[in-house]
Amino acid sequence: MTDTHEDLTIGQVATRTGLSIDTLRFYEREGILANPVRRNSAGRRVYAEHHIAWLNMCMILRGSGMPIPAIRHYTELARAGEGTERERLAILREHQSRIAARIGRLHECLDLIGYKVGVYEDYLAESEAGTEIEAGTETGIGIEPAPPTP
Repeated sequence: MTDTHEDLTIGQVATRTGLSIDTLRFYEREGILANPVRRNSAGRRVYAEHHIAWLNMCMILRGSGMPIPAIRHYTELARAGEGTERERLAILREHQSRIAARIGRLHECLDLIGYKVGVYEDYLAESEAGTEIEAGTETGIGIEPAPPTP
């Protein structure tokens, strides 16, 4: 291995990306890396800065819920280069749409949890002030809305 600033060991890449060595090997086997990892004379993997940049993007895609097969497909298209931009854009737009829908559902969850936090805060404030809250009322702490009947 030559001593250039670009030659990185698998351990260095693991440290810089936060991915485990096993995950890096898995990503390589699965075709997730846009450029092949070269090997030195001892057969050890030698990474470059462009691998780190690509892995960081893949980690964002993976962290946002994109499945490995979709990342692999995106990678294959990127590797193919010019002429695949429309398909890469379609993959990203579809994923963007899934994320936006998930964020919408999370906002609904956050609203409900915020409501419940308010109920508990009110209950505790009133009970500490000596005001008794009637159990079994809508404002009571133990009441959850009844499920709709079929």
